[in-house]
Amino acid sequence: MVDRVVEYVEGKRAVGIKCVTINEPYFTGHYPERPIMPGVLILEAMAQVGGLALTKPEGEGRVPLFAAVEKAKFRRPVIPGDQLRIESQVIRSRASISKIASVATVDGQVVAEAELLFSLAELDDTGRATVS
Repeated sequence: MVDRVVEYVEGKRAVGIKCVTINEPYFTGHYPERPIMPGVLILEAMAQVGGLALTKPEGEGRVPLFAAVEKAKFRRPVIPGDQLRIESQVIRSRASISKIASVATVDGQVVAEAELLFSLAELDDTGRATVS
């Protein structure tokens, strides 16, 4: 959901960019005459950037798993041609759960914001996550 990462401070902050194009498959049905990016996909992009802010170099630490959304607000529609800038800041990070504040903007205007919670999971030898 994110085209590129433009800022990353391990364990603290990440900023990602999503260039919204009419070629996205969800625009076929959402909505045919007035394409609007679904809010749930904006949240997913925010979660991907937020999860990145929590990651450590490969092989270290835990894997952040999207667990909950709080205080989500959508301010205006995101349409083809928009460039979505997603800024995620770590609010709190503990041994098993972390909280991220995330804001999505287009041309400097807030289009969505939310607090996102992540469970921090260990991966076993098969790649399955175990949450403590």
